[in-house]
Amino acid sequence: MDINKTTEAVAALKKASKKRKFIESIDIAVNFKDLDLKVPSNRFNFQTTLPHAIRKKPQVAIFASGEIAVNARNAGVKTVLGKTELEALGKLPKEIRKLAREHDFFLAEPSLMPLIARFLGKYLAPRGKMPQPIAPNVDIPSLLVRFTRTSRLRIKENPVVITKVGTVKMDNKAIADNIAAVIHTLEARLEKGMMNIRSANIKTTMGKSFRIEVH
Repeated sequence: MDINKTTEAVAALKKASKKRKFIESIDIAVNFKDLDLKVPSNRFNFQTTLPHAIRKKPQVAIFASGEIAVNARNAGVKTVLGKTELEALGKLPKEIRKLAREHDFFLAEPSLMPLIARFLGKYLAPRGKMPQPIAPNVDIPSLLVRFTRTSRLRIKENPVVITKVGTVKMDNKAIADNIAAVIHTLEARLEKGMMNIRSANIKTTMGKSFRIEVH
C-alpha cells in the first residue's frame, strides 16, 4: 500500500472530524472476500504489535498471587486478583461484566487458568479477552509498555476486522504506519493474502467513514 496516500487519507479524515469533548479513536475496518468462516482456520483472534502507541496507559487486570502479584502492583497495575478474589468474583456476574468492559488486557499465572475458564470464561471469551498466561519471571513493566502498541485482530460472525489504529491527536504518518502494519499482518494471516481483502475504511469514533487504498 502507498503510505503517502494513506497519510493523506488520515489527514482528510481528521479534517472532516468535528471537535469533541473527548479524544476520538481512529479505527480501521478491513472487509474480506472469499473467506469461508465455516472453516475454523479462517476465524482468528490474536494480538499484534503496532509501530506506534495507540493508548497512553492500557487498563490491565492480572490474576496472580505471590511474587507475580507483588511485581504487578509495583508496576502500577491496579487490578490484581488472587484465587480467593477470583472465586468471589465468580459469583458476581455484574462485576465480571464491569471488569471485562473496563480493562483492555488480562493476564494470569497458569495455575489460575482453569478457575478463570470456569468462573469468567463465558463473560471474557465472547469479548476476546481471555487472559494470557504469564511466567513467574515475566517482566511486567515491559508488557505494559508493549500493550500501549497492541491491537487485537478478530473475526467474529462477519468477514470483517475492526481495530484501533490511533487517535485524532496522533501524527498522521504514525497512524498511517499503524494502518500499514495491520494490513500487512492480515495479509500474512489470510490464505490468499491481499486477494482475501475486499476493502478497508477508517473512521473516527463519531465521524464518517473514509475508504483507503490497500492494494
